Amino acid sequence: MSQDPTLVVSAAELAPEQLHQAFVGAFADYLIGPFQTTLAQWPGLLARQGIDLELSRVVLDDREILAFAFVAPRPESGRWRLATMGALPVARGSGAAARLLDDVLARARAAGLAEAELEVFAQNERALRLYRGRGFETLHELHGYQALPGSVAPAACEFRALEHEAALAWLRDEAQARLRDLPLQVTAASLQSASGMSAWQKGSAQLVFSRPDDATVVVGSLIDWQPAQTDARALLQALRAEFPQATLRVPQLQRLDLGGQALRELGFETLPLHQLLMRAKL
Repeated sequence: MSQDPTLVVSAAELAPEQLHQAFVGAFADYLIGPFQTTLAQWPGLLARQGIDLELSRVVLDDREILAFAFVAPRPESGRWRLATMGALPVARGSGAAARLLDDVLARARAAGLAEAELEVFAQNERALRLYRGRGFETLHELHGYQALPGSVAPAACEFRALEHEAALAWLRDEAQARLRDLPLQVTAASLQSASGMSAWQKGSAQLVFSRPDDATVVVGSLIDWQPAQTDARALLQALRAEFPQATLRVPQLQRLDLGGQALRELGFETLPLHQLLMRAKL
């Protein structure tokens, strides 16, 4: 019987260049298109995803990465999040990804954690089968939205423009007091490392956004804890009034019950692909 030559090691043992190269290679044919993250942007991606390389693992074959599983601890909820998992084309179907997932869940259980979580595109059937087979169940659908210039009616409203730290504090306070099961990327833990962000607040709602270029506004976080989402609608219409010629984009991280309904009622187009926020009991 041949012996498996592969090793599972901590991602912290490998150079950033090697991890970045494996990440780009694994997602070159990704469902939503290849990642364009450069090596210079790599530390920022790790920070936004909350990734702890000491807790993350890779499968190696002769020092070459076959697959990886990056872990983001969420101490505020006592869970580990599988931030991203991928396999190089040569390793697909080898069981390397399943091996890493089992390792992550076993270590989380050994650490005394009760749950693990992840986000996955609903259309990624292979990944869904793997996760469901390990006990992950869907908590929320996470949709993305887009509004081209002229597709959403602008309207002025009174709101408070917040400094970065004040916006993060609101997210922390509201998450603790009222909100549960938020994707990490729309919370203070992720947005604290983001640059160029602006934040508006009105009543029960807060909108955090950035302008990557003159033609685009990206909503990094939209949360309205009131079921009617009236304040979220007002902030979105004010955003359209402020940037009438920009395309407004919301990544596939938006819960319907915390702002997504406001987007739909205003006429934002729902993107064809969406994610699922999933959780497994340990």
